[in-house]
Amino acid sequence: MIPLQYSAEVAAARASGAAVVALESTIITHGMPFPQNVETARLVEADIRAAGAVPATIAVMGGKLHIGLEADELDALGQAEGVAKLSRADIAACIASGGTGATTVAATMIAAHLADIHVFATGGIGGVHRGAETSFDISADLHELAQTPVTVVAAGAKAILDLPKTFEVLETLGVPVIAFGQDSIPAFWSAQSDIPAPLRMDTAAEIAAAHKMRAAMGLSGGQLVTNPIPDADAIPAEVLHPIIARALAEAEAQGVSAKAVTPFLLGRIFELTEGRSLAANIALVRNNARLAAQIAVALAN
Repeated sequence: MIPLQYSAEVAAARASGAAVVALESTIITHGMPFPQNVETARLVEADIRAAGAVPATIAVMGGKLHIGLEADELDALGQAEGVAKLSRADIAACIASGGTGATTVAATMIAAHLADIHVFATGGIGGVHRGAETSFDISADLHELAQTPVTVVAAGAKAILDLPKTFEVLETLGVPVIAFGQDSIPAFWSAQSDIPAPLRMDTAAEIAAAHKMRAAMGLSGGQLVTNPIPDADAIPAEVLHPIIARALAEAEAQGVSAKAVTPFLLGRIFELTEGRSLAANIALVRNNARLAAQIAVALAN
């Protein structure tokens, strides 16, 4: 039996049929320091509530899969040390061994599906790492999108990745990639890219209808909704390109690999942009949460 632990707020939402939005927890444990991590998590949860839905931040704590965190649990997770970063390969082992871990996109999708939550908001998905033709470093998030029926709202894939290859893999796997309100796929910190969007939708209701139709047709997998960062918070791609290239070169020189790559790169980009990347990250996560709540409300109605 799976040890699911619902927060009081999520349990009440489930009982009443209210809209619920899943949230990952790696942004809390691996994304920024305490107390900014907890403050940001609370802002994102508040954005979801303001849009008429209930937030369900997901994490493994003490061997239980938490669907929604109480205030004291969120504080504890935000200050915990040595928290595992969980994906499909290790989430079950962490639960079975009584461990504590933060969920990535893939693990959060799995947990959301177990809890019958259909919409999940995150910052950016993982994807094909640069140099993957030799390293074979490809995130499990892509295959999760192909098999787990959750609509994921993100600002595209993280800009440190090989974006053309990432979206080529998603096309091969049959994952719908929807650009919200524009004709190109956003590039995380930048609102625009030179990658044309396979699909465009302009309202939450359209996205909810597509989610329902996939379920009715028995199609496996979810949808990726790429939501551009607000213009006021965006960092132009021409500013980011040399910074990302420098961070990648430093990671290679220092032998950073596997799960350590993304935290290292995000940390260096934070330093090289003098904190601007983190401010943009917070803005895009909050923007994604608001859209995800609108989609969840449309599904619930």
